[in-house]
Amino acid sequence: MRVVLIDDDALVVVSLKAILEANADIEVVAMGHSGEEAINLYEQYKPDVLLMDIRMNGMSGLSAGEEILGKHNDARILYLTTFMDDEYIVRALNIGARGYILKQDFEGIVPALMAVAKGQSVFGQDIVEKLPCLMSKKEAFDYKRFNLTDKEFEIMEELAAGESNKEIATKLFLSEGTVRNYISTILEKLELRDRTQLAIFYYKNKDNSVN
Repeated sequence: MRVVLIDDDALVVVSLKAILEANADIEVVAMGHSGEEAINLYEQYKPDVLLMDIRMNGMSGLSAGEEILGKHNDARILYLTTFMDDEYIVRALNIGARGYILKQDFEGIVPALMAVAKGQSVFGQDIVEKLPCLMSKKEAFDYKRFNLTDKEFEIMEELAAGESNKEIATKLFLSEGTVRNYISTILEKLELRDRTQLAIFYYKNKDNSVN
């Protein structure tokens, strides 16, 4: 896995590089210290994952991520920060970041990178628990315009509540394969990438749904 590492603290960059490259499957191909460098290095190396801080001198990691994802919607950006600010979390989710983890959880950095490289999204449980209040909206929202069936909407509710495919299948008297097929259809209809984005989508709109 090829990683570009961005943090405005030079000591943090060196330390992270050592931690990551202790794993034989990870290569840090470039390092930078600002949002501007993140953009340039992403364009130059097209890494499997861009691991980036949020608060930096000059352009922030969020602004850099937004610009990168605006040009490369398949970019896999994992934010690594010490800050749990609601504003940062919401913006990271909205721009399409693949993950948001805390530096304090250094043992979870490598597993998070591995998951993001495989196309998964990684957000800590403490962040997921914030979603219902973080993603609230004022305007009414109609799920019916996406042509979701009642069963699809029900499955989306269960998934957003954190239920596994097996748990959903048991509760709704379906097979796990049927649940997987339903989820694939829901993601396609809503043009979403994965279960995490689906849960975010649900919580962002549920309190204002006219469904």
